[in-house]
Amino acid sequence: MINKLIKIALIGNTNAGKSTFINSMVGQTISIINKKINTTQNIIMGIVNINETQLILYDTPGSNFLKTSFSNQKKLKIYIWSAIEDVDCILYIIDVSKYNFETVYSDLKKIKETKKSIIIVFNKIDLIDNILILPYIKSLNNLNLVDAFFNVSAKNKKGLSELSIFLKSKAQCNKWIFNKDKVSNKDNIFLTNECTRNAILKYLHKEIPYNLIVRNTLYKLLNNNDIKIKQSIDLKNKRYKPIILGKNGETIKKIRECSQNEISKIMKSKIHLYLQINKIND
Repeated sequence: MINKLIKIALIGNTNAGKSTFINSMVGQTISIINKKINTTQNIIMGIVNINETQLILYDTPGSNFLKTSFSNQKKLKIYIWSAIEDVDCILYIIDVSKYNFETVYSDLKKIKETKKSIIIVFNKIDLIDNILILPYIKSLNNLNLVDAFFNVSAKNKKGLSELSIFLKSKAQCNKWIFNKDKVSNKDNIFLTNECTRNAILKYLHKEIPYNLIVRNTLYKLLNNNDIKIKQSIDLKNKRYKPIILGKNGETIKKIRECSQNEISKIMKSKIHLYLQINKIND
């Protein structure tokens, strides 16, 4: 049997549903989901193996970073363009309930400069009448920038099978990059750190989570199959510490409980999570 491989970048505006999409395709949580802007700060790869074919999906920061000129967003711009350059094709994911032709057209023109194949994925089709999508497809098809269109609900896993079959048909003969038992390029420590970062995003002002790092200091499987985890929340500015702690420690307690519950759901184990706040030395 000859192995095949295809690498695919998930591009789309913030909260278009890229993380939900990759989790649904893989079949488990590998990328955190949060309503606040720019949740994904790393290139997370999801691996889907269909018979002899390996699909590698690159989750990326929002497409609003494609053309950013802000110095503090340069890293995210590099991430997204590195992913585009590395893959065979682009899945441009659109929240169909918030469709904006000018934004999509601008992004597609920029991406097409790489001469990569672009597939439009209208996501969240459960939120609107599907007949409304037809004029969107017609207007975008007239641009001659898009190779195919798919309508999906990543949350409800609707339309993903048809899309997977299409992507599989585009794969080329090549060695697999990941072993067949791998579902992501990231490990459990990364994922549990992300769960805590997600909880911080949930409970704190949006400025603060981007000025800290969640770092694992202990990940231990106990004899009863419980998991003991210790994490350090490393701050760039010590003035954030009382904000993260909250009055009488209420905020850090909520963060810990939220993260612990999310990790427990993902790992299907009882989690003992301990958090410590530290100042990063300059």
